[in-house]
Amino acid sequence: MESLQNHLKQFMNSKGFRETYLNLKQQIKSDKDVRLFLEKHKNQIDEHMIDRSLGKLYEFVTQSKFCRECRNLDECKNILKGYHPTLIIERKTIDLKYDKCPRKEAYDARKKQESLIKCMYVPKEILNAHLEDIDLNEPNRLKAVSLVQDFVEQYGQNDRLKGLYLYGSFGVGKTFILGAIANELAEKGVPSMLVYVPEFVRELKSALQDHSLNEKIDAVKKIPVLMLDDIGAESMSSWMRDDILGSILQFRMLENLPTFFTSNFDFSELEHHLTYSQKGEIEQLKAKRIMERIRFLAIPVELKGKNRRQE
Repeated sequence: MESLQNHLKQFMNSKGFRETYLNLKQQIKSDKDVRLFLEKHKNQIDEHMIDRSLGKLYEFVTQSKFCRECRNLDECKNILKGYHPTLIIERKTIDLKYDKCPRKEAYDARKKQESLIKCMYVPKEILNAHLEDIDLNEPNRLKAVSLVQDFVEQYGQNDRLKGLYLYGSFGVGKTFILGAIANELAEKGVPSMLVYVPEFVRELKSALQDHSLNEKIDAVKKIPVLMLDDIGAESMSSWMRDDILGSILQFRMLENLPTFFTSNFDFSELEHHLTYSQKGEIEQLKAKRIMERIRFLAIPVELKGKNRRQE
């Protein structure tokens, strides 16, 4: 029985194969981009090199080389999704180099920005917020945005930057502003974390069971910019107030790590809330300690306006 190698050799030497090969080679050489490349490097390329590199040339011809040929990154038909090929000469053969296309670069930049914003229990749409989307009709909202812009501009230059304590009624846009701050910081490459406090409190109680408590607390403690959303809405135990919240705020105060807050309470109302534990204990001194740290970390700004959640 003849070997497979002999069969292949006979096929490749057959008239039918040679005609198919030559037709394919001619089609590839007729491609506009291939033709321009061969003309540009005509002193370096001969027919033997073309024959040896025909597979790479065919790959080049069949790949998308312009983003306009794809409606979006998911529909990219290239072997390496989001990368387009360029012909190069490498070690006396024609080869391909793949570079990121503009769609891929934009996608990676967006993903990198998203990765800088850690979000705990906050609606994802909040992370699409931007400062230019904030309604500035109310003067106090203009003040908040102005302070945010100052913060973002000075971050990294001033070691003692204060965050904001945004307080006001339901639905006036406090959390939306936090999302906008997170996006502004991400554009500068600054990581931040946005934490919905009531859910975080419940999560930490569960973390006692799976031994992940210290890991979760450390993540919140050490993030460069922390945003605690809706503080005061939680049912606060003495342990949560003193050992958890107090510990987090103390660390951030000592390390000069900027911290933002939102609440339905002003400072005096939040202090009253923190005074009473779940067990009904009245602990004014411990509440004052927490408030001293919050005052050190943040500038109070009241937000007024209509409830946008009801629109």
